[in-house]
Amino acid sequence: MELDIDALIDDPKSRVIVCCGSGGVGKTTTAAALALRAAERGRQTVVLTIDPARRLAQALGLKELGNHPRQVSVDGFEPKGELWAMMLDMRRTFDDMVRKHAGPERAEQLLQNPFYQTISTSFSGTQEYMAMEKLGQLAATDEWDLIIVDTPPSRSALDFLDAPTRLSSALDGRMIRLLTGPAKASGWGLRKVVTAGFTMFAKAVSTIIGGQLLADASAFMQAFDSMFGGFRERARKTAELLRSEGTSFIVVAAPEPDALREASYFVERLSDEAMPLAGLVANRTHPVLASLSAGEATAAADSLEKGGTNAPLAVAVLRLHADRVALAERESRLLARFTRAHPEVPLVRVPALPSDVHDIEGLRDIGDRLSGT
Repeated sequence: MELDIDALIDDPKSRVIVCCGSGGVGKTTTAAALALRAAERGRQTVVLTIDPARRLAQALGLKELGNHPRQVSVDGFEPKGELWAMMLDMRRTFDDMVRKHAGPERAEQLLQNPFYQTISTSFSGTQEYMAMEKLGQLAATDEWDLIIVDTPPSRSALDFLDAPTRLSSALDGRMIRLLTGPAKASGWGLRKVVTAGFTMFAKAVSTIIGGQLLADASAFMQAFDSMFGGFRERARKTAELLRSEGTSFIVVAAPEPDALREASYFVERLSDEAMPLAGLVANRTHPVLASLSAGEATAAADSLEKGGTNAPLAVAVLRLHADRVALAERESRLLARFTRAHPEVPLVRVPALPSDVHDIEGLRDIGDRLSGT
């Protein structure tokens, strides 16, 4: 089946498109090209990248992107709709969430807490959860009718799907409950028992992780506890958004064994999670440009050389064509193997460009190739 990109981005029911795949396959460029094409076809579009590289900003002709959407307005770009772009700043997103939901006094306690300053940048799953938080924020504003998300490499993108559950489970785990136990205890008798138990726990743990870190962690969790319910509720709503009718996942892969293996893994995971998969973009393919087989091209080149004809350029072109045919056949075999394994997944091939995409015109060209025009 052919993946109809224009039908997807033109559909007013399409609200979120998530581009995912392994590293180096062109997810960022694909996401930006989709967003550009959607804006030029009349959609109010925002593209969010959680890849810290600057490729998206460069391709859109911008010096940099921040943690809040910025409208793209450059020479030669006059879309029917609008295009906005942003790059996730994990720490700032976490800070903004704390300020919004914890109240001024408690927010200040959290932001100054050394334990918070550590987990807000290095806690496992924080980046992916903050991407979910930002996606939820963008969707809640109703300022854009299409949100396009560029994810990290696919194993991290799987973490993107798991982030709400993983981070909630971690913060609601046994050790965390022990850290928050004294603050939650009510009544003199219960408080005395819990505090006594916590003191024993603290002495044991402090010898391993250090007393100050333990004190910081306890203070953080006691301050964080009041906003934990909202934290989980927003995670649940964003997870529902990713499974909703208006969301589509596009898996991007190069026609290479490793990339297609990752794509296959991701397709199966999406199916297991009941996530709405739109299809596969086979990026940077090498279609044959002339109806001449590799054998015929090689034979013609050999004939010219043996005949003494002084046509080195023709010989070089024929041999280059033979190599191109061999490459195209290899890619077709790999993609056919993927299609046999996943016959229900629509696919579109995007031919490779002669150079890297670094401007609006290049993104527009990719958009044309995505749509088959």
